[in-house]
Amino acid sequence: MTFSYFATVARGLESIAAQELERLGAKEVRPDFTGVHFVGDRAMLYRVNLWARTIFKVLVPLREFYCPNSEILYREVQKISWDKYLQPHKTLAVNSTGGNQKLNHTHFTALQVKNAIVDQQRHNWGQRSSVDAENPDVLINVHIYQDRCILSLDSSGTSLHRRGYRQAMGKAPLKETLAAALLDMAWDTSLPFLDPLCGSGTLPLEAGLKALNIAPGLFRKKFGFESFPDFDKQLWQKLLTEAKNSQIRDLKGSISGSDRDPDILAQARSNAERCGIADQIKFTQTELSQLEAPADSGVIICNPPYGERLGDPQELGALYKTLGDIFKQRFKGWTAFVLTGNKELAKKVGLKASRRIPVYNGALACTLLKYELY
Repeated sequence: MTFSYFATVARGLESIAAQELERLGAKEVRPDFTGVHFVGDRAMLYRVNLWARTIFKVLVPLREFYCPNSEILYREVQKISWDKYLQPHKTLAVNSTGGNQKLNHTHFTALQVKNAIVDQQRHNWGQRSSVDAENPDVLINVHIYQDRCILSLDSSGTSLHRRGYRQAMGKAPLKETLAAALLDMAWDTSLPFLDPLCGSGTLPLEAGLKALNIAPGLFRKKFGFESFPDFDKQLWQKLLTEAKNSQIRDLKGSISGSDRDPDILAQARSNAERCGIADQIKFTQTELSQLEAPADSGVIICNPPYGERLGDPQELGALYKTLGDIFKQRFKGWTAFVLTGNKELAKKVGLKASRRIPVYNGALACTLLKYELY
């Protein structure tokens, strides 16, 4: 039996996520704004949650309906038989996005949906579910757009970018999902990979998981679908076993990261230990000016500070100039990618970009610059 699902993704990464879903075997894949529609069976729902690297959440739509105001929202939510999805002894939370003229406050919209559900429970059972905003058994998503509402079950729970391995973080780390998307755009796993400004290690770690075919969901303690009434534990255990057995033992190309800060490198190594790949990734304390190519060819991806959350844009000009100089002098035969949200700083690299790929880092419009180093 097949069902329709909706994967939420970061703005601008819809096509990357669609390609990933197709590789995982999803059918009728259709990108939309900040998400991708797809069709699959229950095993596909579990597999996408376990394996997807670029997706935030997988929603299971229950109903779409006309919804111009709060009264109609309450009434339509009550038309759903909630005992199919939520027993009174299970906790719930409601997450709301979007809005319209009358439903313009997400907290109020979520409250209205919650009230409709628990009022139905009280009427039918004489008792109701408690709200647990942090770790609910069942998380419900309500999305309002113009005069339409889509009500869905959240099969993921906490966002899938929270893999579970990264307990130690630097000041402005990339989301794991964005790091995975950059790797999809820029890197072939057979080539050496280097992040010369690796911070707490997100890019090298995501590269290692990808190259060794390690499912990112293996580090998570729980998924939302495990609390669904129709949860198939035997099927889930089968998929977990398949994922563990499909891991690759050795890298085809080296993966390394460097940074000048020994404390932040200690965080990167700690995260690598949690992934179980500490022996596969080389982290070195290196000043950028002392950086040397670890191989004759390969791919560099880095996310230098660009003054939005870290550093002064005036002072960062020297960093970008050094980056460009090191690329030119010591990385002939390599391809470099630099993610930046500052066009003026990008000019300081002093190299002509062969491609400029628009990317969003959260709400910030950025560019992934590609440099062919000959």
